[in-house]
Amino acid sequence: MATPQTGQARTPNPQATRKSRRLREIAAGYVFIGPMLLGVIVFTLVPLIMLFVFSLTDWSFLTGYDKLHLSGFGNFARLLRDPEFGESLLHNLIMLLAVPIGMAAALLLAVLISERAYGSSFFKVIFFMPQISSIAAVAFVWQVLFHPSYGPVNGFLSAVGVHEPPKWLADPQYALPSVMLLMIWIDLGVSLIIYIAGMKNIPRDLYEAADIDGASARVKFFRITFPLLTPTSFFLLITGLIANFKSFAIIKVLTDGGPAHSTSVIVYDIYQQGFVNLKTGYASAMSVVLFVIILAITILQWAGQRKWVHQG
Repeated sequence: MATPQTGQARTPNPQATRKSRRLREIAAGYVFIGPMLLGVIVFTLVPLIMLFVFSLTDWSFLTGYDKLHLSGFGNFARLLRDPEFGESLLHNLIMLLAVPIGMAAALLLAVLISERAYGSSFFKVIFFMPQISSIAAVAFVWQVLFHPSYGPVNGFLSAVGVHEPPKWLADPQYALPSVMLLMIWIDLGVSLIIYIAGMKNIPRDLYEAADIDGASARVKFFRITFPLLTPTSFFLLITGLIANFKSFAIIKVLTDGGPAHSTSVIVYDIYQQGFVNLKTGYASAMSVVLFVIILAITILQWAGQRKWVHQG
């Protein structure tokens, strides 16, 4: 009977080798994403958890953590009775109209620039300039344009026969629409660039087939361009609504929430309560409500996008 030779090299187990290689790949992956993952945990997840905790307290950050005591849902009950918060929420909802209006204007300009205009790059730069400009500079220009007494806008209206032009930013009735116009103007360039990029991805064969069938420009837009741009429109709608709810810099620089609280929004109220009135707990409760509203709107949009977004 033969005996096995001693010292013979063992055949490596293929399954163990694959498992070891897989573990090394996973470890290497975590090494690469570790810094970013640590940043997300420290600067996003931990503050989010602290936000929910602070919303259940009447704490102020000046008093220190030793004064932190839970007080239940009193801040949320107070929000329901706060008329200024309700007014700010209404202003936010009204300002959402600026998103689809801006998208429609950007889509129209994208079609005109792509198909009708020479030197399209020049127009792209011109319309994108407000986006890369300082908010303070843009707000100053807007204040000059819409000055109730010396602004060129009211000067033009007076020249064409309007006897009492609106006071715009100085009038509670027109202040919010004026801010919405500025938001549309600032965001128009981004939407325009994204729409033009989306139109370049539409196969030209579809337009050539439509030309052979004798389709008009209107038919080609509503049967080809608009349906195939619905994924782009969905992206702009999602990001636009979220950015609209987070508007603060424009409000702070342009109107400071006035006149008569007519342009205040939720984020502006959060700033006032948290850093002016030093009511950290109450400001945190406002932030939680804003988080829930944005989350609910986003979920509704994701649920409804199957009915109108083209699935390529």
